[in-house]
Amino acid sequence: MRNILLLYSSTDGQTKLICERIQESSKKKDLFKLVNIDDVEKENIYNYNYVIIGASIRYGKHNKKVFKFIEKYKNELNQIKTAFFSVNVVARKSDKNTPETNPYIIKFLKKTNWRPNKTAVFAGKIDYPNYKFIDKHIIRLIMYITDGPTDLSKTYEFTDWNRVDQFAKEISNINDY
Repeated sequence: MRNILLLYSSTDGQTKLICERIQESSKKKDLFKLVNIDDVEKENIYNYNYVIIGASIRYGKHNKKVFKFIEKYKNELNQIKTAFFSVNVVARKSDKNTPETNPYIIKFLKKTNWRPNKTAVFAGKIDYPNYKFIDKHIIRLIMYITDGPTDLSKTYEFTDWNRVDQFAKEISNINDY
């Protein structure tokens, strides 16, 4: 049986929700195994024919564990089908919501020198009420500077779930799972 590793790095849970939606939207959802980057060492990468990695941004950076995973398995990843998507609030802006225009995904792909078969970027969520004090105020400052929402009593979801569903459909259509 061909298997799909759906690996995620999620700061506040939105990337995990997106991964769950990708799995549920797929025509082949029973082939997926959803794994947190913190638990990836328990997996045997050689059991998978397809690896999809979703990674969130916090303070301008992807989790270091995502970089380490790619560095460790780059040869294997280059021999199978792969996909990568980044989740960040910058993608809420129409001029930064594609892999070709989003600064975080551009920087990530350049730094890793990895070329997945499919890439995407999804806008994330700002959940002020659930942030710790310092995160709440730093993110608010960043939003103020970038003309984003700053009301600390609200949650702002920017994820375009139709785009997530379209990505899942495209993943399902890639041959040779």
